[in-house]
Amino acid sequence: LRTLTGILQETLKDAPGPAAGVLKKLLAPLDAVLEGFYNAILLHHFDSHHYTSPYSEAANSLMSFIDLLEALLASRMELELPLRCQRILFLKVSYVLNIISSSIPYVIKKKFILLLKKCVLYKSREDAKSGSLFLQTPSLCEDMLALSNAVLQVVNLSWLNQIPLHGKSSCFGSSEAAPGHDSQGGSDQTVLRALSLVVLKALEFKIHNSATEAEIK
Repeated sequence: LRTLTGILQETLKDAPGPAAGVLKKLLAPLDAVLEGFYNAILLHHFDSHHYTSPYSEAANSLMSFIDLLEALLASRMELELPLRCQRILFLKVSYVLNIISSSIPYVIKKKFILLLKKCVLYKSREDAKSGSLFLQTPSLCEDMLALSNAVLQVVNLSWLNQIPLHGKSSCFGSSEAAPGHDSQGGSDQTVLRALSLVVLKALEFKIHNSATEAEIK
């Protein structure tokens, strides 16, 4: 995972033209493999004892996989037609949402939440150049709509109430400390802002892409 992430990060430092060619040669043969990784790793039982510590081997591997997902997201801008492995985070974001509300260590939850923030702020090169407030790239529109639908669906089911805003504090929307914990540390403002932005952007995108007034309501 670390080797592949490192190669992607180094390749992205190249000029756009050469980088696109290298990325396609590197990722196209691995497309199905990486989707298989995504399914196998993120559908794991994260409430098991292997993930009780952020320093365990299992937790370390999961954080390395998040780094790879981040590199795949960044590499998406270089290819005109993104590969499945560069879209999977959007299309199957429900796996990530489930992990965030599981009992894995807070540091991993935070890393996933910040990755979601990067997803909702992502723009293709064409969209970035146009300066338009609305996405023009069809594949990205499709992916962002899938992500928005998944986020709004879980938010509607009280998903936010299960998200801690501090490693030692209580959950979203509450100022009370969890039993036995000191409340002086306050909420993690980075996570609070990121979660709020994810929900707001999902809502904004859904409204702009809703066909009927009933859908918008």
